[in-house]
Amino acid sequence: MIPGDFPLVLYHGDTAHWQFRFWADAAKTVPANLAGVTVKAELRDTPGGNLILTFATAVLPPNTVRMDLTPAAAMALPDTGGAWDLQLTYPSGDVATPLAGLVEVTMDVTDSRPLVTPAPARPATASAATRPVLRRVR
Repeated sequence: MIPGDFPLVLYHGDTAHWQFRFWADAAKTVPANLAGVTVKAELRDTPGGNLILTFATAVLPPNTVRMDLTPAAAMALPDTGGAWDLQLTYPSGDVATPLAGLVEVTMDVTDSRPLVTPAPARPATASAATRPVLRRVR
């Protein structure tokens, strides 16, 4: 299955909630059966890259998946964003990824913290053993 494209636009440090409904038919009249399904959603810096956070997820019967971003997890969002997907694992062991997309992050202002910038390297100082000896000439 090719996942549906669902980009996330997030604000650093803010809570977010989503509910996704799944259907067994194209007309969206028959709810998908999510009984026994486990759900997982991750945000990574790139697909297959470093894990940034795992979203809190739950199945709400019969056909809804809830996904939440807590304030604590939202504080881990990098300004570079990343990629995410939602994965369903059925009791049979089958795995499906119905949604995926890019993540855009806007950095917050209130309660934000300065980005840490490394200090420039200082030139090495000469030790007493290697320091030139200066003598006063009269």
